[in-house]
Amino acid sequence: MTHKTLILALLAGAATPALAQADTAPAAAPAADAAPPQEIVVTGNANREGLRKLDASYSITTASAEQIRQVQPTSTADLLKIVPGVWVETSGGQSGANVFIRGFPSSGDAPFLTLEMNGSPIIAPSSLSFLEDSSVFRLDDTVERVEVLRGGPSPIFANGQPGATTNFILKEGTQDPHLSLRATYGTEGTYRGDFVAQGPIDANTTYMVGGFYRYSDGFRHTGFTGDLGGQITGSVTHKFDGGKINVYGRYLDDHNAFYTPMPLATDGNGHVSTLPGFDARYDTLVGKEIENTQIEVGPSINGGPTQKKSVDLSKGRGAKIYTFGSTFSYDLGSGFTVQNNVNFTKGDANTFALFTGNNPQSVAQYLAGAATTNNYVLDANGNPTTTLAAPAVAAGRIATGGTVTYADSGQALGANQQVIQAGIWAVQKHIQSFTDELKLSKELFEGNTLTVGGYYAHVKDHDVWHLGNSVLLALEPQARVLDASLDNGVQLTRDGFTTGSNYAVNAYYKSDNVAGYVSDEWKIGKLRLDGGVRVEHTKIKDHYENLSTADLDGNPLTAYNNGATYLNGTFSDLTYKKTQVSWTVGADYAITNRLNAFVRANQGALLPQFDDLRNNAGTPDNIKPQKARQYEVGLKTSTRFYDLYLTGFYNRFHDLLLTQILADGTSVVGLSGSRAYGVEFEGAVRPVDGVQIGFRGVYQNGKYKDYATKSGNTVPRQPKFQFAIMPQYTFRTDWGQARVFGTYTHVGKRFADDANLQPLAKYDTLDLGASIDLRENFSIQATVENVTNTLALTEGNVRTLTSGTDNGYFLGRPIFGRHATITAAYKF
Repeated sequence: MTHKTLILALLAGAATPALAQADTAPAAAPAADAAPPQEIVVTGNANREGLRKLDASYSITTASAEQIRQVQPTSTADLLKIVPGVWVETSGGQSGANVFIRGFPSSGDAPFLTLEMNGSPIIAPSSLSFLEDSSVFRLDDTVERVEVLRGGPSPIFANGQPGATTNFILKEGTQDPHLSLRATYGTEGTYRGDFVAQGPIDANTTYMVGGFYRYSDGFRHTGFTGDLGGQITGSVTHKFDGGKINVYGRYLDDHNAFYTPMPLATDGNGHVSTLPGFDARYDTLVGKEIENTQIEVGPSINGGPTQKKSVDLSKGRGAKIYTFGSTFSYDLGSGFTVQNNVNFTKGDANTFALFTGNNPQSVAQYLAGAATTNNYVLDANGNPTTTLAAPAVAAGRIATGGTVTYADSGQALGANQQVIQAGIWAVQKHIQSFTDELKLSKELFEGNTLTVGGYYAHVKDHDVWHLGNSVLLALEPQARVLDASLDNGVQLTRDGFTTGSNYAVNAYYKSDNVAGYVSDEWKIGKLRLDGGVRVEHTKIKDHYENLSTADLDGNPLTAYNNGATYLNGTFSDLTYKKTQVSWTVGADYAITNRLNAFVRANQGALLPQFDDLRNNAGTPDNIKPQKARQYEVGLKTSTRFYDLYLTGFYNRFHDLLLTQILADGTSVVGLSGSRAYGVEFEGAVRPVDGVQIGFRGVYQNGKYKDYATKSGNTVPRQPKFQFAIMPQYTFRTDWGQARVFGTYTHVGKRFADDANLQPLAKYDTLDLGASIDLRENFSIQATVENVTNTLALTEGNVRTLTSGTDNGYFLGRPIFGRHATITAAYKF
C-alpha cells in the first residue's frame, strides 16, 4: 500500500467508534469446566500489579476496547450507560452531559464523577459549572479499556471524590508493529477516520500513536456543521529491570453543537408529544439566523456604541485541550515498591449555546406582557403598580399594543402565531490542572502490604460568562429571528434580542489541594481485608469582577438593554480553607474460586470548588464539604455459563450545596441532606456456545433530608428503576466470526426538579447491531440506535422553579431519534 493510499484511507473515515476491532481474533469457546476469566483491575487499589476483579471488595464495571465499540456510545459520557447505578443524560451532544451516581443529589453536570486517564484525574475538580470532565475526553481507538469504580475506596485515592471514578487506560506500544485504520459513517451526516500505530523503538522501548478526525452535521438539524475536529495521542513506554515508565500526550481540538431543552406539547403528567412541524427527535430552534450574533456586554463609552461581543453558535460546547502525563512503577527491593502518576492539562473549554427558559406564547400574549412591563413598575410579586415605568414616561404615553415582524422580511406575524424567547449564552473557560500522586508500598509480612501515599493538585481557571441575552424567535425548526415594538415608540428588540445579559462573570480562580493517606491490605487465607485513612487540605481563591446594572445605551425607549447586568471593572476577593478526613474499610471473602462476597463502608466528602465560592460570596457559611457515608454489600461470581455482580448500597449525605441558574440569571442555592438505598446488578448467562444474554440495572430509592419543605421529596432526575437486556449470538468459522446483538433498555419515571413538580414519563428503547470479523485483518459493524424512534425526555425545564407547564407547552430535552452507524477497520 502506498503512502498516498494510506492517507486517503485515513481521510475517508466516518463517525463514532464501534465494535469489531480489527486486531481482535475470534476466540475459541472455553471448555465447560474452564476457570473464570482472570480479569485484573487497577482502579481503587494500591497494588502495582492490580487485583482480580472477583477479589475486589468494591463495585467496579469494566469494558474492553471491543466491548466499548459494541455499545456504540454517542459520546464519552454515553459510555457510562453500561454502569449500573449511574444515570447519564447525553441528549446535549458530545459535551455537556449530566451524570448522577447512586441517588447522590446534584443540580446537573457531574460533580460526583472523576474522569481519569491512566490513573490520573484529567482535571482535578470532578466538575465545574459548564465543564463536566467528560467534555475534555474523546473516545477513540487509542483506548485499551475502561474501569468504572463506584463508592468503595474512592475517598482515599487520587482526588478523593466519593462518587464514581472512570479510569480510561490507553494502549501502549508493542514489539510487534501494528497499524489499524478505521472508517465510520453515521446517518446523521457523520464522517470519521481513526488510526492507531504501535511498534518498537528498541528492545525495551515501544511507541503508540493514534487519533481521529471527524465531521458531522450533528444529531439535530441546525443548518450548519454540528461537530468538527479531532485529537492525536501518543505515548512511549520503557521497561527496565524491576519497573516501567510510560509517558503520554494528547491534543484535542473539537467543536460540538450543544442542544438544550426544546418546546413540546404535554398533558402535565410527564407525557410529551411533538408540536406540528417541529419534530423534537431531530429538530432544534438553533439555525443559521442566530449562528453568528453580537450580544451587548457593557454600556456605551463616551457616547459611543454599547460594548458588544461576537458569539458563534457553531462552536457549541467544544474543547481545545493539551494533556501530558506519565505513569511510573519500580520495585526498590526488600519488599518496597514505588508508583507515581502525573498529569498536566491545559486549554479552553467554552460554551456558546442557545438556552431555553420560558414556554412559547402567542404574539398577542407576548405583546400584552411587554406592554405591561414597559408601562408600569412591577412589585416584588411581578404585579404592576400605579407608577409608570421609564419607557412609558420617555414615550409620553403608555402602550396599548404593538407589532412583531420577521427580522429578514419585515412581514408581520398574526396575533395567534407562536413565539418563544431563548437566551444566547457565552461561557469561556481557560483551565489548567496539575496532579501528582505518589505511593510507596511495603510488604510488612506475608499477605500484608502497607501503602503510604501523597496527592497534590494545583488548578487555575479563568471564567468569562455572559448569560441571558434573550432573543425573540418564531416557534419553528431553525427558528427565524423576530423584531418587536410597541405602539408608543418603545423598541422591544435589537436584531431580535429582547434583553441584555442578566448575569456575568469574570473570575480568576486558583486552588491547591494537598493530601496524605495510609492504606493497608491483609490477605488471610480466603479473607482479604483493607482499610485506609486520608487527610486532605484545600485552599481556594477567587478574584472576581463585580457587577452593575444599567440602561446600556441610556435610552429608555430601547427596552432591549434596559436593566442589563455588566462587569463594572472593580474586583473583590474570597478565600476558603478546609481540612477534611476520609476513611474506608472493606473485606472480601473467596467462598470459592468463582464466588466472592464483600462488605464495605466509607466516609468521604466532595470538597468545595470554584463555583461554590462564587455562588456563596455573600453567604460564606454555606461553603462546606458535602459529606457522604456509604455502605455496600456485594456478591460476585463468574463461571463458564454465567456472570453475576450484585451490590446493595446505602448512602447518607449532609451539607449538600445545590445551585440552580434560572432563566432570568438568578442563582438559587439550596442546602440539604439526602439518603438513598438500592441494589445494582450486572452479568450475563451463556446457556449454549455462541449465545449470551447480558443484563444490567439498578433499583434505588433516594430522598431528600433536612431540606425544609422539600424533605421527603424524591431526588430528581434519576429513575427509581432502570435496566437493560443485551442478547447476542456469535457464529464462529475458520474464516472468522459473525455476531448479531441488541439492547433493550427500560428507564423508569423520574422528576426533573427538587420540588417534584415536573414528572418525566418512563420509556423504553431498542438498539440493534451486527458485525463480521474476517480473520485478524478486517472487521465491519453496523448499528441502529433507537430503532423504534422513541420520543422521551432526559431532563425537563431546569430554568424554572415551577411545574414548567403553561398553555399545554413544556420545555424538555429529548433523546435523539433513530440513527444508524457503519464502521469498518483494517489492520496491517
